[in-house]
Amino acid sequence: MLYIKSDSDIEKMKKAGKITAGALKIAGESIKAGMTTKELDKIIHRYITSHGAVPSFLGYGGFPASACISVNDEVIHGIPDGRKIENGDIVSVDVGAYIGGFHGDSAKTFAVGEISDEAKALMKSTEESLYLAIDMAKPGIRLGDIGHAIQKHNEDNGYSVVKEFVGHGVGKNLHEDPEVPNFGREGHGLRLVSGMVIAVEPMINAGTANVKVMPNDWTVKTTDGSLSAHFEHTIAITDNGAVILTQAD
Repeated sequence: MLYIKSDSDIEKMKKAGKITAGALKIAGESIKAGMTTKELDKIIHRYITSHGAVPSFLGYGGFPASACISVNDEVIHGIPDGRKIENGDIVSVDVGAYIGGFHGDSAKTFAVGEISDEAKALMKSTEESLYLAIDMAKPGIRLGDIGHAIQKHNEDNGYSVVKEFVGHGVGKNLHEDPEVPNFGREGHGLRLVSGMVIAVEPMINAGTANVKVMPNDWTVKTTDGSLSAHFEHTIAITDNGAVILTQAD
């Protein structure tokens, strides 16, 4: 079912989005070589709860942490634990905050210390494709147009697009219709309308597009061990274009 948000709903979602963005910002400021992913998760949890919100991911489907923290070849849904972050790692942090009846959802891949040129280029292409999609998102544009733009930009740069996992609607539920693929055909798919709120989240691999779910039933890795990057914003579709709800101050 497609949920169209009122102006009042979107204003409430801005609050959830601001806390989500703040949690991601503090994660980026805190992340360093030598700390564990669990330590980083605790920082994120503390930030979200100190702002009166509930971590959207904690307990969602049984997920045991407040953030998904995925390192290097981990695409998404990394479970924070005792793993130490190392210099040269790229770390994707995905967070959500629930407050006032609505969720925010955002992700970013961070560089830890001096990373390889390969990693820099992958992160750059992935983030560029996110903002390319946001810039074109407006009423009348089809989801296939957005997916095609993300796919073409990254494939033209020599990367592959994860197809098993996609973006989604966001609102009173963390995941709502519609699905928002990072691939597609121009002129196909659902048309965007004013009042839709969606999470656009390209997940891009340096090597093969193929991924595998690990035995913990959560963490998704590239099958060839290649690096993966993940960037995400929750956006509202308005008559004047897309408004990023998870933008940091």
